[in-house]
Amino acid sequence: MYDMEKWCGRLIEHEGLHLMPYRGAAGGLFIGAGRNLDENPPTQEEKRALGDYMHGIVPNAAKMLLRNDIRRYFEALKKMVPGFEELGEERQYALVDMCFQSGTKGFKKLRRLRRNLARRNFVMAAFECIVCKYARRAPKRTRRIAYALKTGEWK
Repeated sequence: MYDMEKWCGRLIEHEGLHLMPYRGAAGGLFIGAGRNLDENPPTQEEKRALGDYMHGIVPNAAKMLLRNDIRRYFEALKKMVPGFEELGEERQYALVDMCFQSGTKGFKKLRRLRRNLARRNFVMAAFECIVCKYARRAPKRTRRIAYALKTGEWK
């Protein structure tokens, strides 16, 4: 199993922690540590905890959303990547991080990357990460993700 607090810390470092809703580069509405409110609106349970989130949230609420997003992406990746649970924590984290950046819909489009992961060809999976459209948005972040995919280590 993964270290939730470690993963939360990394994603907050990558995404930032925004207590007020904001528009992303592509125009989507976000809050917290990258929760896309257009694609992933709060569940009823989350709404009860958040209150009037359109006027801001507290740090603990942002972290609750983040933990829920990590769990949701982890479960989605188990269905999208054959053998995902055997990849090791750092490779799993790298793929969860990619889902934060591109969403599950965007990640599903990375067919060559997923095929290489299924074949356990981590060198080619890392290469596909670097050359895909996702990489252009955050090149430094992408290099860290590709390194984790290739080596199974976080840098």
